[in-house]
Amino acid sequence: MPVKITLDHLAHLAPNARSSYREAFRNGQPLLDECQISANPLRVAHFMAQILHESGGLAIQFENLNYSAARLPKVWPSRFQPKGPLNPAAYANNPRKLANEVYGGRMGNTGADDGFTYRGRGLLQLTGKDSYRQATTILRQSHPEAPDFVAFPDEVIGTAWCLAIAAAEWLAKGCNTLADQDDLRKVTRAINGGQIGLAERGDWLLRCKAVWR
Repeated sequence: MPVKITLDHLAHLAPNARSSYREAFRNGQPLLDECQISANPLRVAHFMAQILHESGGLAIQFENLNYSAARLPKVWPSRFQPKGPLNPAAYANNPRKLANEVYGGRMGNTGADDGFTYRGRGLLQLTGKDSYRQATTILRQSHPEAPDFVAFPDEVIGTAWCLAIAAAEWLAKGCNTLADQDDLRKVTRAINGGQIGLAERGDWLLRCKAVWR
């Protein structure tokens, strides 16, 4: 029997979930089955732990780039003074300018406003034009009707595609096998590219394991 993710589960784990995310899960079991996430409780627990962390308990749609001047050197120490060259006061509380500075010219971002346009979005916080392009390619293998997320980036947070993207990315990155090994570090590296937020992801995993045993 496939493991279910119900709205009651979401209410327990993520009481402040965005309505678009809730609606995606309401009708999302076929996607979880298709990507073999629902094959066992361990896969579901790891999948949910990662997206709950990335999306701030299903409450975050867009990456919050509204940082104070004091916070910027802590988040990007190599870019902002005192260690980096940039004056944090010039970028504080200006998400567009900040995004274009820290994300511009990399991750496939080439246009003047690409850093902001392709800032973190969705259940797995896709970041950078390359990630949006990759999500389109991966999802169209099983859903050829999927939109071009480079052309329509806000579709990444919409009810129709947010869960489909997360599930397809999870499958493509081999996370089912890593979850079967119960290896949080390897799952996190596959999703995040590093170990950022590992402790918090671990906390989410414990909570999810208590729900899906």
